Amino acid sequence: MAQKQLFETLTNQPLAARLRPQSLEEFAGQSHLLGEGKILRRFIENDQITSLIFWGPPGVGKTTLARIIANKTNSKFIDFSAVTSGIKEIRNVMQEAEENRCLGSKTIVFVDEIHRFNKAQQDAFLPFVEKGSIILIGATTENPSFEVNSALLSRCKVFVLHQLKTEEVVSLLKRALTDERGFGNQKIIISDEILIMIAKFANGDARSALSTLEMIVLNADINKNNEFIINIENVEQCISKKSLIYDKSGEEHYNIISALHKSMRNSDPDAAVYWLSRMLEAGEDPLYVARRIIRFASEDIGLADPHALQMAVAAYHACHYIGMPECSVNLTQAVIYMSMAPKSNALYIAYEKAKDDAIKQLTEPVPLVIRNAPTKLMKELGYGKGYQYAHNSDDKLTSMQCLPDSLKDREYYLPTQQGLEAKYKEKLEKIKAWKKENK
Repeated sequence: MAQKQLFETLTNQPLAARLRPQSLEEFAGQSHLLGEGKILRRFIENDQITSLIFWGPPGVGKTTLARIIANKTNSKFIDFSAVTSGIKEIRNVMQEAEENRCLGSKTIVFVDEIHRFNKAQQDAFLPFVEKGSIILIGATTENPSFEVNSALLSRCKVFVLHQLKTEEVVSLLKRALTDERGFGNQKIIISDEILIMIAKFANGDARSALSTLEMIVLNADINKNNEFIINIENVEQCISKKSLIYDKSGEEHYNIISALHKSMRNSDPDAAVYWLSRMLEAGEDPLYVARRIIRFASEDIGLADPHALQMAVAAYHACHYIGMPECSVNLTQAVIYMSMAPKSNALYIAYEKAKDDAIKQLTEPVPLVIRNAPTKLMKELGYGKGYQYAHNSDDKLTSMQCLPDSLKDREYYLPTQQGLEAKYKEKLEKIKAWKKENK
């Protein structure tokens, strides 16, 4: 009976809707914008909102922030959907806003999924934003640089909302279990480990996390004390992720990304694809994996195959554009390419050696010969004196010293014989021989 009553309550509104924050104090994440003293928080608290665009992945609070602004502002607030509204509706709303302006009242127009508007629809907003008839707030999951008209974009402040951290999502789930708008009136027995599993499965999406929790509670076992018992089996049934989910401490997360990296380094494409699938099927963020592959392309391949970095960056963009599960094949392509590419860690070693010297000798002066001399005084002090412009020589080389005196004979980049790097090694040896001969 208790479960039936709970189900009837839940059918009124989804948990994510019931738990939608009503104030900044309830809002989860985005501390870089909403922390004490941060610019967006000040704008909202002081009711000084200007036209702006919220850009971020799904479920991070773009629409919720707009609702909070609606509760705080003295302006008229109009909620506008890019999915259901055309130019006619836009013009009607703009006319109403213009009439309000003439009466001394401000109008805030919130446009969800503004990237779905075509150019003509976006242009319909422009004159009203320009003359202050409306304050436009747009929300988008797409890069506004590509999806919002440049004229409109230039009149809006863009705020980037980040994917929620696991601990932020866990905190939100705990609030759902105690808040009366959530499950506060029910006794839910659930471990922190399971909450972390749900949070990681949601990939930083608060709405997804709350929807998953709601589904799990509805499918929970109820004991004789009317307590809802949540166990691993309940979670696995609802999210279809069994033994693949990472452990509470996060150790397995790092173990598997290490396994992927070392499998690619060892030129083992089969193992690399296996570890890739372990991560993706466990709910890992594909963009996290893509970022690690980008690092690998320079750390373990470098100039042995310069195309590796292009492949890795392309895979990242593919993940951003289409997401899971479609982008799994893009990551597979990148992982297999990295595994089969010639390997060189010369770039990594070069930077680490240079970093050690840079940290130990942070005050080494730049040689006068390669300093810029924009003023007369600098020229009198010898800045740039004796500078040799390489393009003026037949070989496009000079014997000019560019390192500080204390490091003048230091070598950082030592190319290998792997792949295309063998050609760079040959070229570098010729350059060094020429400089030694013409010193």
